[in-house]
Amino acid sequence: MAGAAGHAEAQSLTRDLFRPERGAFVAPQDLPLQRTPRLAAAPDPYATDNDPRRDRTTPPRLGSPNFGLQPSLGSAGTGYDALGRKRQKPKIFPGAPQPKAVGPGSKPVIAAPPPARPLPPSQNAAKPPVPAAFTGTLPGQPTRRRLKPDLDPFGSVGDYAGSFLFKGAIELNGGYDTNPARITTPRASGFYKISPELMVTSDWERHALVADLRGSFTGYGHDFINPAGAVSSAPRNLDRPDFNGHVDGRIDVTRDTRLLGQGRLIVGTDNPGSPNVEVGLQKYPIYTQTGVSGGIDQNFNRLQVTAIGSADRRAFQKSVFTDGSTDTNNDRNYNQYAGTGRVSYEILPGLKPFVEGQADTRTHDTVTDRYGYRRDSNGGYVKGGTSFELTRLLTGEASIGWASRTYSDPRLLKLDGLLTSASLIWTMTPLTTVKFIADTSIDESPLSGVSGVLTRTYTAEVDHDFRRWLTAIGKFTYATYDYQGSGRSDRFTSLEGNLVYKLNRSLWVKGTLRRDQLDSNIVGGSYNATVVMLGVRLQN
Repeated sequence: MAGAAGHAEAQSLTRDLFRPERGAFVAPQDLPLQRTPRLAAAPDPYATDNDPRRDRTTPPRLGSPNFGLQPSLGSAGTGYDALGRKRQKPKIFPGAPQPKAVGPGSKPVIAAPPPARPLPPSQNAAKPPVPAAFTGTLPGQPTRRRLKPDLDPFGSVGDYAGSFLFKGAIELNGGYDTNPARITTPRASGFYKISPELMVTSDWERHALVADLRGSFTGYGHDFINPAGAVSSAPRNLDRPDFNGHVDGRIDVTRDTRLLGQGRLIVGTDNPGSPNVEVGLQKYPIYTQTGVSGGIDQNFNRLQVTAIGSADRRAFQKSVFTDGSTDTNNDRNYNQYAGTGRVSYEILPGLKPFVEGQADTRTHDTVTDRYGYRRDSNGGYVKGGTSFELTRLLTGEASIGWASRTYSDPRLLKLDGLLTSASLIWTMTPLTTVKFIADTSIDESPLSGVSGVLTRTYTAEVDHDFRRWLTAIGKFTYATYDYQGSGRSDRFTSLEGNLVYKLNRSLWVKGTLRRDQLDSNIVGGSYNATVVMLGVRLQN
């Protein structure tokens, strides 16, 4: 009996090896693989009819079903597997169809589940079918990941050059100003404004290098003639440039140690209407400020310590008057050397209080100015505050402190006052953003007997998107200027509205309406002006 059984089994293996039968060792090429549902848990698109020997543990290729032969397709009904793996019995859950044998010598398989009963028309209408391509229910397809929303669908894309991302833009504006000289007796004029900008950002795994360069040039169509009887005067040529650029670098020495550096360049003029502007000028004298900074940033777990040293140089051009004469501004040129330290501690992931202090010294090119005052001074500030990030709805930094400056000349009074600094962004709704900026500075003044100017500026801005391509911006600015030693005190307010229409990522159209007003306690120092401007922005 044993010999007969062995002979019959040998004949069966020989038949399975050479006969093109379904379930045999070798499937003929002219016999297509017919797909039937696999175990009751989920359909198997790769199994042949009545074939339980498919390797269902090998996943298909990502993105498309695998219709090739699986590694253990050659195993016969005897249980042999060429890869030496043990065959696992299917787990039967309560209520599931019971396995039944199919064919002689084959392992039991679970029959396909009966078709589901159709739902009533009301339920079918309440739950419309979801496309299979999106939910990943197509056999062999993984679940499709949702794409991240583009928070700035009309923002600049930029171009890569090696490992650097370049973003460039230029704004071309034209408008009308009712008082471009910012004097008591106004005289209107049209103007144009060209504003280029360039942003370069490194894309490195370690270290960083960022360059932010922004400038503008404002030109007027004709020379300005001071009205008869005007208390204050303005230059004949009101054209003025403006540039503010800096390059920031960071070297990651270790995970907790970073070296910081910055190079900066500022080009500008005195503000129109400022008492620093001399009478009878042909044009505004241009000043240039250059500076470098370097320091270290060290983390001790949650404690962060930063120390930075800086050096700056400010120099003015000669003043050119309408009669052709010139006057040097060497007494306004100075060098400033400063050291800044900051210690912060992260109490929570979104709350980081800090204490910051700075000490500096200013040295002028001349020992005395044009009025005989020694302008060299020492100053600094100390402030405390915190940076925070509250559920991404309110982020920024706010601090309060005290700033002061003392001068070499005892006739120049000490200049000090409360220091307020803040930079807050509040995401009120997904369509509305509120920004608040506060800043305090002690500026130099060439006026006789005036130590300096304590300037405080507060700005509130609201951005609202009516559509992704239509944004309205409202901006309010309030500033105070206290001239120590002269008793002069100015109050400046500005209300501005902008409407931005974004045609695409490369072309925007912008309209601006602004009202400026200065109230001074000095006779002839007040002014008001209205500006209307329309322009386009080209960006890449």
